[in-house]
Amino acid sequence: PVTPPRQAERSLHSPSPPITCFGLAPSAILLAEPSWAHPRMMKLPNGHYSSRVPSSPLSDDPESLRCALAVGWCIELFQAFFLVADDIMDASLTRRGQPCWYKKEGIGLDAINDAFLLESSVYRLLRRYCGQQPYYLHLLELFLQTGYQTELGQTLDLITAPVSQVDLSRFSEQRYKAIVKYKTAFYSFYLPVAAAMYMAGINGKEEHENAKAILLEMGEFFQIQDDYLDCYGDPALTGKVGTDIQDNKCSWLVVECLRRVTPEQRQILEENYGCKEPEKVAKVKELYNALGMEAAFREYEESSYRRLQELIGKHAQRLPREIFLDLAQKIYKRQK
Repeated sequence: PVTPPRQAERSLHSPSPPITCFGLAPSAILLAEPSWAHPRMMKLPNGHYSSRVPSSPLSDDPESLRCALAVGWCIELFQAFFLVADDIMDASLTRRGQPCWYKKEGIGLDAINDAFLLESSVYRLLRRYCGQQPYYLHLLELFLQTGYQTELGQTLDLITAPVSQVDLSRFSEQRYKAIVKYKTAFYSFYLPVAAAMYMAGINGKEEHENAKAILLEMGEFFQIQDDYLDCYGDPALTGKVGTDIQDNKCSWLVVECLRRVTPEQRQILEENYGCKEPEKVAKVKELYNALGMEAAFREYEESSYRRLQELIGKHAQRLPREIFLDLAQKIYKRQK
């Protein structure tokens, strides 16, 4: 369940603000704490945080840390806004091991307005806690741009795989990468790190382009993991029951499957993909197994992780490499 924004604001005023925000996002939002919100801050033995760059607009005084935590809350709320809406559009059943918000008794499609409230609270919190900061306009534009990019990605996802209209010819690697880039990578990976960079006074276009080169690749890696876990993950660990096959999703598994199938196997896919019947879903999974999709994913995971290491070495020369390495390590071989 999502903590109401009013309760979130109260938490920000506590003497020792909580590090975790909502427990909503086992994704790149994972960093809503001072050490993340300021890439050049290090944790001291006493548990406090210290800036390595004294001239940075974000220092270790309580007010600056409160601003950093507020932006962490905003990223979590932004994530919640997208997920509440996405679950309605996908007719999903569970999220984080619980019924989706719209599935709660007495909620239904009122959840649409709840999603709007979550989004609006982001901008109210940004103005309240960061409105007088020199980086406020950068953050505002970053959130607005990221929202637009994510909504474009969601649109592309929906029109590529409309419910009850299966057309596998639409499923290409190029289309898949575009969906992933806009629907997932910008808001899950670039947004939190870019926000931290702006708060740390890192405003240069070159630095942000370098960060983006790493983080968008990381976002693609993360989404492909998500697609794999939708089919092969343990719902007890992932917190949700996978529905990509039933929902006719343009997922990495089906795109890779289409690259490998014989004409006869493609016919099986045509007849069963995007159908709700359990026996048809089972046939698609049998085909995935016959084509060795688990092994194909493991091979991809290893090669992609190596590529991330190379990108970090190339693009993080003027950025704190440990932030990117830590992010990559957090998602490597994840099970949820």
